[in-house]
Amino acid sequence: MPEMKSHTFVVTVEDQPGVLTRVASLLRRRAYNIESLTAGHTDRPGVSRMTMVVLTDAASANRIAANLYKLVNVISVADITNVPAVHRELAMIKVAATQDSRPDIVHLVQVFRARIVDLTPDSMTIEITGTEDKIDGLVEMLRPYGVLEMARTGRVTMARGVRTAAARDLPARDDESPADLSDSV
Repeated sequence: MPEMKSHTFVVTVEDQPGVLTRVASLLRRRAYNIESLTAGHTDRPGVSRMTMVVLTDAASANRIAANLYKLVNVISVADITNVPAVHRELAMIKVAATQDSRPDIVHLVQVFRARIVDLTPDSMTIEITGTEDKIDGLVEMLRPYGVLEMARTGRVTMARGVRTAAARDLPARDDESPADLSDSV
C-alpha cells in the first residue's frame, strides 16, 4: 500500500470569480479531502495564490498537480511537500475567562507568544500565529477554561530562501526580466 502523507500544493491562479470553486470541485470529484485551504492576493495584480494540503500518496499527488494544471484559470502548480519551506497558521480563540482564571490565561498567552485581541467581562479572544502544533498546544491548554469559539486560517506556506513556488510560470512584471525567475522551484 502506498505511503499516505500530507502534500502541500501552492497554486497560482487568475483572480477571477469561480476559480476557488473549480479547484475544490476538481478534488471533490476525485474523492480527495482537502485538509487545509487558504487563498489570497499576491504581489501581482490579478493573481491569487492558494495553499492546499491534501492527504495522499506520491502518485496521486502527481495526478492532482497535473489535473490542476488543466483548469483554465490556473497559472502554476507546485507540490512543495519535499521543499524546505516555512509553514504558518493563524488562529483566533475565544475562551471563557472569569476574574479568577484571567491571570492563568494571560500567562498561557505569554508562554505561547500569542496576544489578547479582545476582552469582555466573561471572555477573552486570543490571536496566535505559528505552526499547527503550536496552535494545537495552546488550544489544548485552554480547553479546561472553556473554548467558546475558534477560527483557523489553515496552512500558509512559502519555500525558504530565494526560491519561489512555480514563479517561472508567471508573466514577468515590468520591474523584472524573465531571467530574474531562473532560481525558481
